[in-house]
Amino acid sequence: MNLEAIKAAHKLIKEYKYQWHPIDKGYNNRTLYVNLDDNRIEEKKVDQLMKDKFIGGKGFGLKLLWEGTKPDTKWNDPENEIVIAPGPIAGITQYSGTGKSLVVSVSPTDFIMDSNVGGFYGPFLKFCGFDAIEIQGKAKNDVIIVIDELTETIRIEEAPLEEADSHLLALQLTKMYAEEGKEINVSVVSAGKAADNSLIGMLNFSFYDKKRKEVRLKQAGRGGIGSVFRNKKIKALVTRVKNIDGKRNNVVDLPAIQERGKNFNREMRDLDDSQCKMKQMGTAHLMEIMNDYDLLPTHNYKFGAHKDINNIDSVEWKKRFTQGVPDGCWLGCNMSCAKGIDNYKLNTGPYKGQEVIVDGPEYENAAGLGSNCGIFDPDYIIEANFYCDTYGICTITWGTLMAFVMECYENGILNKERTGGLELNFGNKEAAIEAMHQLARGEEFGKIIGLGIAKMKIIFAEKGWGEKAFLDDIGMVNKNLEYSEYVSKESLAQQGGFAMTNKGPQHDEAWLIFMDAVNNQIPTFEDKAEALHYFPMFRTWFGLNGLCKLPWNDVEPVGNAETDEPAKVPEHVDNYVTIFKAVTGKEFDKHEMIRQSERVYSYQRILNIRRGYGTREFDAQPYRAAGPVTNEEYESRQERYDKQLKETIGYNPEGKTTDEKKAALRKHREAQYELLLDAVYKRRGWNSNGVPTIEYLKSIDMDLPELVAVVKPLL
Repeated sequence: MNLEAIKAAHKLIKEYKYQWHPIDKGYNNRTLYVNLDDNRIEEKKVDQLMKDKFIGGKGFGLKLLWEGTKPDTKWNDPENEIVIAPGPIAGITQYSGTGKSLVVSVSPTDFIMDSNVGGFYGPFLKFCGFDAIEIQGKAKNDVIIVIDELTETIRIEEAPLEEADSHLLALQLTKMYAEEGKEINVSVVSAGKAADNSLIGMLNFSFYDKKRKEVRLKQAGRGGIGSVFRNKKIKALVTRVKNIDGKRNNVVDLPAIQERGKNFNREMRDLDDSQCKMKQMGTAHLMEIMNDYDLLPTHNYKFGAHKDINNIDSVEWKKRFTQGVPDGCWLGCNMSCAKGIDNYKLNTGPYKGQEVIVDGPEYENAAGLGSNCGIFDPDYIIEANFYCDTYGICTITWGTLMAFVMECYENGILNKERTGGLELNFGNKEAAIEAMHQLARGEEFGKIIGLGIAKMKIIFAEKGWGEKAFLDDIGMVNKNLEYSEYVSKESLAQQGGFAMTNKGPQHDEAWLIFMDAVNNQIPTFEDKAEALHYFPMFRTWFGLNGLCKLPWNDVEPVGNAETDEPAKVPEHVDNYVTIFKAVTGKEFDKHEMIRQSERVYSYQRILNIRRGYGTREFDAQPYRAAGPVTNEEYESRQERYDKQLKETIGYNPEGKTTDEKKAALRKHREAQYELLLDAVYKRRGWNSNGVPTIEYLKSIDMDLPELVAVVKPLL
């Protein structure tokens, strides 16, 4: 069907005229509210208090979500919201990594989810005139919400005929709404078939690759927000802008930003090849590094390395990625890390035989879809990566829950009868990809996998297929969210960095494995607590302002190793201080940066507490995150574990059975984690149950009445 016929089938449900005005110092000073129950479209004022305490991005999203939902709001209730907000720095083009948005919602996990994403939609939302879009209610039929700067209109359009899957839908809508030759001025947010049939759906944010003349996708992957999106009958969001101009943020001091951007670009040019090689292979450069340090998740996190790593290491990905193209997911980013594989011919599924562009794989995808499932075939990883994206499946979640399913299969918890004929043992790529296609069709065992680990554990135990304790030990999930792809057994700090997060175990809050397990830079509980305070707060700040984390520490200035705090990359921290001041004109320093994040981080914690979550019991981790669950696991590192028992615990392993040694090690490691919780809670200003104290809230100017009312009964 041609585009004219598809467009002709659209039905205009509501049109709202607004008056565009220029951005002022990074802010539009208004947000957009859309309610799909009654098709209301409204503008909401952003006052100075909101900017001072919530900054933008995730902060704005959480504030609007708190006000729009109740403590008992479920993910599929009409009143649940999806909020997308870019932040005050987002949209400048003079410094790398300034095109990010944060998506916030009540997740199918029941926790408050935030997901970080690139692509053009967030900056375009700002250019169209809004600091956030807040969507509530459910449409009766599939709709598209269009924000059009050219006509200064917001439209809700019924859209029955477009393709469901993102790689086709984003292309169709870009062509449909773009002026001729100006495809770069349109961005689309969409999900895919699998988001209709699962709790792990994710969102694709499009960007137009001018060099390739292709529409490409970046993902807001975590926590099932794509499932919320499709539950609301949203087929897509579209923004169209008049033009893209690096000056549209109307900053206070553009030369200061230009100077910092120029310096960073020189670092990328001179240092990237000798550091992380982001321009050549993106985050996939981590594959063999993680393997070398026994940190690469293998066979559902049982192991940290594998002999076949060379099949899926960075050398393999470099060969497959198209080289020499400006692979940025926002304009002006000089890291070029959004690598792509061009003209890849698909081998399975509904698009078998077609040639497509595949975005990635990034490290998380290669490790989750690959080694964690015991699959060391690059073609399978590419194929699974593509289908996860277009179907709207979080690749991290899929990799981790498929690894869980495979271990259940190998332990007899699952069998061919229970999986509908799928032989889901480790390494079975044919069964793994078929399960994904089943999920997209809403059929058979694939749909069970799409429920996620937390629900599968309950189902398997209730059916009597497996023991609850074992399922709890090997199910790599916390706060009902699947773990991202690092083995944390030998890093107590990283265990906290995963399980103490607000949304669940995602590495964007704290990646402390090398500081802790490899370099031993944070040996004491106090050191670990300080790291688990500073780094989550620092990284939160990126999500308040529309920034990508990668330019911070994936290329480091000359001499960084000789600074007092090399892990913080002080010169780059100073870049961000300068840029924030230059955009907003506010007085600002590196200490206020952390305080800004503390306010929003505490707010999210208390929002979870308001919902009945967020206290100490929800910071518990599955034991596999801390130590060996099975005898096979222990014996694969027996020399290491025996030495630790003897030297660290004072337990003599000689003559003891593996079960006895495992039990002694487990008792110690679980106790260590509880001590870590105590130390981190104290450093963060929380009580022993993980609740922020009123004194702490006062110290960060966040003792708002609604927050005090939630925490006071728990103190």
